[in-house]
Amino acid sequence: MKTVVLNQYDDLSYAAEVILRGGLVAAPTDTIYGLAGNALNADAVSKIYEVKNRPAIKAIICLVPGLDVAGTVCAEIPETARVLAKAFWPGALSLVLPRRDTVPDIVTAGGGTIGVRCPNHQKTLELLRLTGVPLAAPSANISGMPSSKTAEEVLAYFDGKIDCVIDGGTCKLGFESTIVDLTAEPFQVVRRGAIPEEEIRRAMRAV
Repeated sequence: MKTVVLNQYDDLSYAAEVILRGGLVAAPTDTIYGLAGNALNADAVSKIYEVKNRPAIKAIICLVPGLDVAGTVCAEIPETARVLAKAFWPGALSLVLPRRDTVPDIVTAGGGTIGVRCPNHQKTLELLRLTGVPLAAPSANISGMPSSKTAEEVLAYFDGKIDCVIDGGTCKLGFESTIVDLTAEPFQVVRRGAIPEEEIRRAMRAV
């Protein structure tokens, strides 16, 4: 397989076509590069696990352009999600919400919840718009290895193993998103990341 590299000036229609036919595209976000496939296509998500050597027990966060598309994979969008999305999306905050039954089990590792995030990167937002589907997109690295912050680092892992890389330059933040579980009562920060917990708690006081 030849891995096609698209630069910041290239049209993304090829990358969108790859996603819609079940292939994989490494895409930049504000945090790190993600290895993206159609979240509604179990075969595509299976390829992500395979090329990353990712343990099947680890669920995959989905990228969405906003809460409207999040509703295609989430069974419920509570007010707390709307408050946090308004405060931090697009951005480095992932929200864990109840999943829809239409989401393939492989995305959530069989669990009843799903993580969603709207990334703050023009190229990936464009890819989401062109495909019209949520993207299953864990970090673009071999499991257990350092996350990729550049297209060159992605290619060092996956050249010849995935269809396409969108070179969006060096990721601005360079480390993972904060994950908040809104299905817990009270909510829980289950992974510390780019957005400090205190900022999240400050936003939640408005609920």
